[in-house]
Amino acid sequence: MGLLKSSLLLQGQLRHATAAAAAAGVRRRGVATSTSTEEYMRRNYANNVSEYNTVIGSLVQQRRPYLLRDAYEDMILDGVQPVRDTFHNLIVGTMKGSRLQDAFYFRDQMREMGLQPDVNLYNFLISTCGKCKNSDAAILLLEEMKAHGVKLKGETYICLLNALAATGRTDQVYAIVNDMTAAGLGLNKYCYAGLITAFKNKTPASEDTMAKILEFVQQSKGWQYVERIANDSAENIMMNVSEEELYNLPTAEYAHRRGFIFKQLTIYHVAVHACADLQSKETLEALLEMITKEGFTYDAFVVMHAVRCYLRCGDIDSAVKMFEEFSSSKPTPAELYVTLAEGAMIGLTPRGMQVAQETLEKMTSRNFFLNPKMGTNLLLAASGEKTGGYTTANYVWDLLQTRNIIPTLPAVEAYHKGLKEREIPSDDPRLLNVARVLDNLQLRFGPRRFTQNTQQ
Repeated sequence: MGLLKSSLLLQGQLRHATAAAAAAGVRRRGVATSTSTEEYMRRNYANNVSEYNTVIGSLVQQRRPYLLRDAYEDMILDGVQPVRDTFHNLIVGTMKGSRLQDAFYFRDQMREMGLQPDVNLYNFLISTCGKCKNSDAAILLLEEMKAHGVKLKGETYICLLNALAATGRTDQVYAIVNDMTAAGLGLNKYCYAGLITAFKNKTPASEDTMAKILEFVQQSKGWQYVERIANDSAENIMMNVSEEELYNLPTAEYAHRRGFIFKQLTIYHVAVHACADLQSKETLEALLEMITKEGFTYDAFVVMHAVRCYLRCGDIDSAVKMFEEFSSSKPTPAELYVTLAEGAMIGLTPRGMQVAQETLEKMTSRNFFLNPKMGTNLLLAASGEKTGGYTTANYVWDLLQTRNIIPTLPAVEAYHKGLKEREIPSDDPRLLNVARVLDNLQLRFGPRRFTQNTQQ
């Protein structure tokens, strides 16, 4: 239970400490111990509310939300009384980790201690509902706010709008828009982004979805600035929560990456991302033309999802052209290489596999490296190849091995299955290495039935 480094006493860094876990387990069972005060202090990672807040803040920053509840329970067992800032940190952490059940648990704990959630905390809770695609819970939070007399802010409406948009509830999204208008608030770019997302996620898909997306992009050019007071965003800044993350935009994970996204293109980011998801090349090209006419240049996010859209539509040549035009004039992030390589493998055509191989070789020559997530996705995609020399899958595997990265169990299973389908001697070093890695993963996570990878 106490999975924290000893250095968390002052620095809040994480570790998995067997001794601390055992001590915590003993305390939970109510078993008396003869541990000296000195030994207890050595094993304990925090002693007061300030130190626990530092620990919790560190877990949030490191994006390890699965440990927040453990830290909170240790805090209670140590007799340390949480304060309002403690709960705000905890709920922001659950929002970043998309852990809705934990978020509501901390909300309930807060109330039991006589602390009423404020509007900013409700914003984080509603945002968590959006991340978890639970629009009904978001509506219940709205009713709860009204019942407790918590006044809604502009941010609250936008959080609600985007939370409802996550499940394609266009009727309820329009209802929020009407509520905003009645409250004297105009629509800003984040509202139009939510409207686009709502139509993208609507099921069954509407015939006029793509026309609606273009319409909302046009309407957003005359948006009125929603009433905002400096205090509205002060807590978000303090909690290191960007507007993109609060409103669940597709650019959220890149908001803190310098030069990756241009804030002026927010509405285009959401629209281009929708085109890629809905595989609409015609709408994409109309959006790209609009960006050019407004005097903007494409940023990395626009190019990445334009490439993804072209590839999902089967137009490899246009994807390669856009990638090369961007990479010849601007620094190219690793994500763009991976998007082109992974998307080119859709359909597992000889041309696509060749483009994927060449792209990965270019990425490697520029000293970019695959992280575990990228490597796993690429290995899953490449392992579906039924003909040919399995060159791309072998290349991805070797890149990961060079950096001692172990892909996930499904990716290793798929790669191992592809190797066994080829005429490879049973004592081949590569096959033996992959089999050993697979056995180790199955011992850790248990055997699973192989499922064929599908391209996204």
